[in-house]
Amino acid sequence: MCGIAGILDPAAPGGLGPVAQAMAERLVHRGPDGAGLWADEAAGVALGHRRLAIIDLSQNGHQPMQSSCGRLVLSYNGEVYNAPELRAELEARGRVFRGHSDTEVIVEGAAEWGLEALLPRLIGMFAFALWDRSERRLSLVRDRFGIKPLYWGRAGGSFLFGSELKALMAYPGFDREIDRDAVAAFLRFCYVPAPQSIYRAARKLAPGHLLEVRPGAEPAIRAWWRLADVVRAARAQPFAGGEAQAAQALESLLRDAVARRMVADVPLGAFLSGGVDSSTVTALMQAQSSRPVRTFTIGFDMPGYDEAAHARAVAAHLGTEHQELVLTPAEAMAVIPQLPEIFDEPFADSSQIPTFLVSRMTREHVTVALSGDGGDEIFGGYNRYIEAAGRLRWVLGLPGPVRRAMAWGLEAVPGGVWQRLAPSLPQAQEKAQKLAGALAAREEGFYRRVVSTWQAPGEVVPETGNGGGEGWAEAWDEAGALLPDPVERMQYLDALTYMADDILAKVDRASMAVSLEARVPLMDHRVAAFAWSLPLAMKVRAGQGKRVLRRVLYRHVPRELIERPKQGFAVPIGEWLRAPLRDWAGDLLSHGALARRGLVRPEAVEALWTEHQSGRRDHAARLWAVLVLQAHAA
Repeated sequence: MCGIAGILDPAAPGGLGPVAQAMAERLVHRGPDGAGLWADEAAGVALGHRRLAIIDLSQNGHQPMQSSCGRLVLSYNGEVYNAPELRAELEARGRVFRGHSDTEVIVEGAAEWGLEALLPRLIGMFAFALWDRSERRLSLVRDRFGIKPLYWGRAGGSFLFGSELKALMAYPGFDREIDRDAVAAFLRFCYVPAPQSIYRAARKLAPGHLLEVRPGAEPAIRAWWRLADVVRAARAQPFAGGEAQAAQALESLLRDAVARRMVADVPLGAFLSGGVDSSTVTALMQAQSSRPVRTFTIGFDMPGYDEAAHARAVAAHLGTEHQELVLTPAEAMAVIPQLPEIFDEPFADSSQIPTFLVSRMTREHVTVALSGDGGDEIFGGYNRYIEAAGRLRWVLGLPGPVRRAMAWGLEAVPGGVWQRLAPSLPQAQEKAQKLAGALAAREEGFYRRVVSTWQAPGEVVPETGNGGGEGWAEAWDEAGALLPDPVERMQYLDALTYMADDILAKVDRASMAVSLEARVPLMDHRVAAFAWSLPLAMKVRAGQGKRVLRRVLYRHVPRELIERPKQGFAVPIGEWLRAPLRDWAGDLLSHGALARRGLVRPEAVEALWTEHQSGRRDHAARLWAVLVLQAHAA
C-alpha cells in the first residue's frame, strides 16, 4: 500500500522531478517505509512514490519501477492478490523477475500483454500510473469498485495526479477555487461524489475507469470495467441452486478471497465489530490460520453506541487474540480537529471518527487489517433494503394523502419521546424524520430522500448550477433498465456511489492516515458477481438482510451471538452538538462565520441550529455536514 503522485508537462522548463517528489512527500503517511522518484525531464514527465512495504520488503519492490524491457514505468498503490499465478504465466512466456512483489507483476504483465488485456486478469485493489516511454503516454487506472483513490487535475499547462488531493495541492500554482456544485452535492450526500472534487481544478477518476493522456493533449477517459455488465451477465446466467447450495458456493469463494488477503510479509489482523460482515471475515481467517488471528475493536463508554461486548463474544468463540480499547467521548472528540487534514475535502459520515480510532489502535500492533466493508451493499444489509422489500412496498402502494398523513405523524413526535421509545438506537429521531420525508415520495423519490441529508442543497448554496446531484433521474433510469426490483435498484446505485465515495473512501483515508493497509475481501469482484447472480430472496427476505451471508457465518459462529438489530458504527454527534461541542459548533455556525466563508446561506443553517438546540428536532446530520464544510474552509 502506497501513495503515488506525478506530473506531465512537456513545456515545463525543467525541474519537474523535485516538484513531483514534494507532491509525493505530502503522502508520507501512506508510505512511511521509503520514497522513490523517476523523471524524464526531456519528455516532461515525473513520477513520485511513497512506499508502505507489505510484500517483498527488499529494494526489489522499490518504486517507481521499470519493466525489464525498459519501456514502461509504474507508480502503484494497492495489492494484487493473484500475483503469484500471473507471475507464473509471465515467467512461462520468458519474463525475468528480480523480486516477488506484485508491482513487478503489473509492470511486466502490462509490457507482455498490454494494459487493457492485463486489467481484467487482476484480483485486488489498485490505483496506478503507467508511463509508456515509447508511446509517450501516461495511463491512470483505478480498480473496479474504487477501493483505492486517484485524483487528477491541471495547473496551468501541467497535468497532475495523486492518491490524495493534498498531493495536487502541493503543486505550485494549483488553483484552490471551490466548486459550488460540489458543495451542493456534498450537502446532499455528506461526501463529494465522483468525478467531482471540492476544487474545480481537480477530479476523481471514477472506479473501473482508465485515463490516458499524451503530452499537450486532453485526457481520454473510458471504463475498463462496468457493474452494469456484471449485472447483465448475472441475469443471463442466474444461480440455479437453493439457498444451502448458494451458501456452500459463497463460502468457497469467500475462503479464497480471505486467504488471498492474508498473504503479507508484515503482521496482519482484522477489524472485528461483532456484526455479520466483520465476524464472517474473521471466522474465515481463523478457519485458515495456524495461530490465533489478531482482532481489534473500539468500545465507547456511551449506551447505544458500544459494540465491544458483541465483538468480545465473537472473538472468544473463535479463539482470536483480541484487543479492545474503550474510549471516552473526550478521546473521540479529540479527533475532530484532524479530520480536514485526513480527508482533504469535506466528508461528513461521522463514523469516520471511530474508523480512524480503531485504525490507529490497530496500527500499534499490525500493518495490515482485513475489514468487513462492502457486505451491506453486496448482500443487502441496509435497513432501507429491508424496509423497501417489506413494509414500504405496501406503504408506497397507499394513496398519497394516506402516506402524507403517516409522514406527518412521524414528524410530529417530539425528540424526547424518541429518546424514551428507542434509547439504544442511535439517531432514532433523525432516521424517523428521513423516513417521514420519504413516505410522501414515489419510488425514485423515496430512495433519493433516504440517501439525501439536505433535500434541496441548491437552495442553501449560493451560485450553484445543478443543486447537487441533479443527474439522479438518469442514474435511476439506468438501474431501472437493468433491474426490475426496486431493492436491487437501490443496491446497484449504492454500489456505484455511496460504497465508493463514502464507505471505501472513509476506510482508505482513516487507515492510511496511520499507515495501516485495510483489505476488504467482501469487495472481491468475483464475490460481487456471484452475489448479483442470486435471487433477491437469498439476500433480503422476511425482514432480514444478508441471508445467504448469515448462513455462511452460522457455520462458524452461533446465531445468538450475531442476531440483534443493525447498529452501525456511529457516534452521538447530535448529543455532542448540544453539550461538549456546542461552543465549537456555535462559533463555526455563527452568522458572521457562515457569511465570511460564503459557502452556505446563514439563515437556513441558523434556523436548524436553534431548533436542534431546543431538542424539538434532531438536525445532527445536516449540521455536521455544514460544520465539516466550515472547518475545511477555515
